[in-house]
Amino acid sequence: MSSAVSGPKYLSVREHLRRRVSALPELTLLPPEPVLCAEYGVSRITLRRAVDGLVADGHLVREQGRGTFVKRPAIRHEYRESFVHRIAGWSTVMAERGAEVGSRVLVQRVVPAPASIAAELDLEVAADVVELVRLRSVDGAPNHVAHSFLPAARFPGAAGADLDDGSLYDHLRAEYDADLARARIVVDVGTATPEEAGQLQIVAGSPLLVVRTTVRDSGGSPLVHSFSRLRPDVSRVAFEVSVAAAGGPPVG
Repeated sequence: MSSAVSGPKYLSVREHLRRRVSALPELTLLPPEPVLCAEYGVSRITLRRAVDGLVADGHLVREQGRGTFVKRPAIRHEYRESFVHRIAGWSTVMAERGAEVGSRVLVQRVVPAPASIAAELDLEVAADVVELVRLRSVDGAPNHVAHSFLPAARFPGAAGADLDDGSLYDHLRAEYDADLARARIVVDVGTATPEEAGQLQIVAGSPLLVVRTTVRDSGGSPLVHSFSRLRPDVSRVAFEVSVAAAGGPPVG
C-alpha cells in the first residue's frame, strides 16, 4: 500500500480504505479484520482506528454479528447566512443555490425574555420578545430547528405574521424597514432533546451543531437573536469573510 498521507499509520490506512470503499457498491461487506490487518501490515488497534473514522464520516457501517459494510455518506448541505455584502437569511441563500427549502412554524408567540435572550437583545429580563421556532428542511428532509427572538416593542406584528415560508430578514425589511447591518455568529455543539430528535428524525442525544447569530443595525442595536440546531450528518457550516475597504464601514 502506498499513500501520500503523512502522520500516524492509521491515517494512511483510513485514506486508502476511503478511496477503496468509494469504488464499491453500497452494502458491500468488507473483508474480516485479520484479512485487512495482514493486507495493510498493521495491528488490529491501528485498523480499528482507521475504520472508526470512516464509520464516523458515514462511509462505513458496523452491524453486530454481521460485519462492516459500505455506506454512502448523506449529502451535506451548507448552512449559510450571508453577511459579506448583505444580511441574507438561510432560506434566501439556500434557495439561490438551487435547493428546495421548506419551513414549518412550530412556535410563534410573545413571551417574557429569558435572561440569556435579554442579554443578547440588550433588553430587561422578562421584557416581551417574539419567539419564533421553525423546522427547516432541505429537499424534503429535516435539516435544523431554528429559534429566533425579536423585541416585541420593535416588531409588534411579528407574532401574527405568516412566516411559514420565506425569509424572516426579508419580512423585517419589508414590514418595518429594519436596518440589518451587522451580525455576530458563534458555532457550538449540543445534543438533541427527545423533542428535537422526533422533529429531525434522529436518536435522542445525537450530536447537533448549534449556530448562534445576533443581527444588529448600523448603530449597533441588536434586532434579532437566533440559534439554529442542525443535524451534522446532513449539514455543514460555511463562512464568508470580507475585509472592509479603508475608511469603509466595519465588518462584524
